[in-house]
Amino acid sequence: MIDCLIIGAGPAGLMAASALAQNGIKGEIWEKSPKPGLKLLITGKGRCNITNARYASLEDFLQNYNAGGRFLYSALNRFSPQDTMEFFASRGLEVVVEQGGRVFPKSEKARDVLDVLLKAAGPGFPIRTRRAVESINVVQKAGEDRVFQVRSTSGHTQLARCVIVAVGGASYPKTGSTGDGVKLLSPLGHTFTKLRAGLVPLECSDDFITEIQGLSLVNVEASLYVKGKKVFNELGEMVFTHFGVSGPLILSMSNNDFDSAEISIDLKPALDHEKLDKRVQRDFDQYKNRDFKNALDDLLPQKLIPVIVRLSGIDPDRKVHSITRKERQGLVALLKDFRLHVTGKRPIDEAIVTLGGLNLKEIDPRTMESKLVSGLYVCGEMIDVSAVTGGYNLQAAFSTGYLAGHSCACKLLQAVVQ
Repeated sequence: MIDCLIIGAGPAGLMAASALAQNGIKGEIWEKSPKPGLKLLITGKGRCNITNARYASLEDFLQNYNAGGRFLYSALNRFSPQDTMEFFASRGLEVVVEQGGRVFPKSEKARDVLDVLLKAAGPGFPIRTRRAVESINVVQKAGEDRVFQVRSTSGHTQLARCVIVAVGGASYPKTGSTGDGVKLLSPLGHTFTKLRAGLVPLECSDDFITEIQGLSLVNVEASLYVKGKKVFNELGEMVFTHFGVSGPLILSMSNNDFDSAEISIDLKPALDHEKLDKRVQRDFDQYKNRDFKNALDDLLPQKLIPVIVRLSGIDPDRKVHSITRKERQGLVALLKDFRLHVTGKRPIDEAIVTLGGLNLKEIDPRTMESKLVSGLYVCGEMIDVSAVTGGYNLQAAFSTGYLAGHSCACKLLQAVVQ
């Protein structure tokens, strides 16, 4: 029998092992994939955005999470973004803060982040790879306290005094995240909200999408309208793809629930309508003898010009000096409200995170221990909390993992004293 068995060698599971190891607790980590931390290695396009440094207050930081973000109050208070940065820096991994408060390893290698976590877990928590878990059962031998019996799909069994489940969500299934939490915890009485794609690209029906695929827009303001109601608004970056749109702005807005929606893009957010109209007038005065289609080079990316010209309804071969005030103002309105029609989200196996998960009412937020099964802890992406892009989701994994490991260690040490 071991003290603690951790299921899942991702960021939450490894951080839990680190917290346990700090308290002298030993155990094992079971990981279904051939190697630990596969999903961590591809985060941030391989650079690994470990957290976000914009932390004016805990309340402010929690605004970046969905409605369940309040659940993270204790976890973030116990292991904050600053604690995360110090955790890696104290172990020799320098970090840098980039635009939007995003924190990356100075080496720009996710592998270095994983190496620190593996070393922190230490020899006290060896990782058994290719060991998918089939079931978790509570057993009790005569005259002994109850323990957990964990069985793998290959027939391995292990008795443990405590179990920490950190199996992730259902995004990027090739890295081992296949929604196993539902299968493992439902028999123990736990319930789950529907697992859905989060931080995922969006599909659009507009016929010009393929025409501008590959175009990136920087410092634009995007708003999401669901059934006519604005549910998201943010300044940032986005990119057009062959199926629709992606990029940080789009990924963040995708966390809203919808089947169809409209995206409004303000291509010139630094200028209000009046100032933009004056800017367009200056360009029109400068290029008054050009055809309309050749007069927008100073205003828009080259790839976007034919689309804007077509949507404006102005004849592309009209001389600029003949464009009416009403037509010019229509162009300004289009630049401030460039619309895309969203038909849905890309599949969950293309999502960065999973929306939905373990019912938060069934977990003690002060310890991450199950309220239904004493000695069982959960952490990471499998709980029903998600956030926008920028390192917030990984911070939630680190914070909940640390809290689960620390709480488990306290429980085990208290049992020894008693």
